[in-house]
Amino acid sequence: MSVNWTAAEGFGRAAAAYERGRPGYPQAAIDWMVDQLGITPASTVIDLGAGTGKFSRMMRWTGARVIAIEPVAAMRVELANAVPGVGVLDGTAEAIPCSDAFADVVTAAQAFHWFNGASALSEIRRVLRLGGGLGLIWNRRDKRYPLQAAIDEIIRPCRGRAPGHERDQWREPMMASALFDPAGERQFSHEQTVDVEGLVDRVLSISFIATLRDDERATVADRVRALADQTPITLPYRTDVFLFRRR
Repeated sequence: MSVNWTAAEGFGRAAAAYERGRPGYPQAAIDWMVDQLGITPASTVIDLGAGTGKFSRMMRWTGARVIAIEPVAAMRVELANAVPGVGVLDGTAEAIPCSDAFADVVTAAQAFHWFNGASALSEIRRVLRLGGGLGLIWNRRDKRYPLQAAIDEIIRPCRGRAPGHERDQWREPMMASALFDPAGERQFSHEQTVDVEGLVDRVLSISFIATLRDDERATVADRVRALADQTPITLPYRTDVFLFRRR
């Protein structure tokens, strides 16, 4: 992600909750991306805005060499502890600390909407080999389900001007760019199973919730706990995957 200091503060404060509370990604989505982008044990993958490595660890299972780029120090600490064997570097999508034509694939999971689109795409193209792949993936809370809709009612008034992926605004710089060609998109169903505190962690890990005053965060946490009427709790998601090729 680019260095948005409000977001960095939030993600830094919420790093442990992020690792405990955020879901991984459906294996079917990973398998499709791996197949379509030709990721093999011989590949080098750069994972941008890697957070605590929720996506990096799934890329690691492919046997590929994975380099995780993350600007928030607390997130990098969680990532290094959670995902041994993955290289972890301080950097942003707009200033990737890798040489030209370094990678076969670049990924961004739950992150591209934080980037400065045009600048990031230029950097991504620089570090990709000719014909290399770009994979973008998001878990979206499925608000057709009452629990996810109730969570949205609690958090939406707190969003302010924080970037979001819901309206696909990230597409504007991508579609305006002459640097990449579309290579496919698919949607997958996904579920996360949590207990009550896992549900709270999931919400408190959201950047604009993490930057609230302590008393405001405590109020959000209490309202979220009140939603849990049984355990385990199932949180449904829609996972969107978008693939591109470097021109």
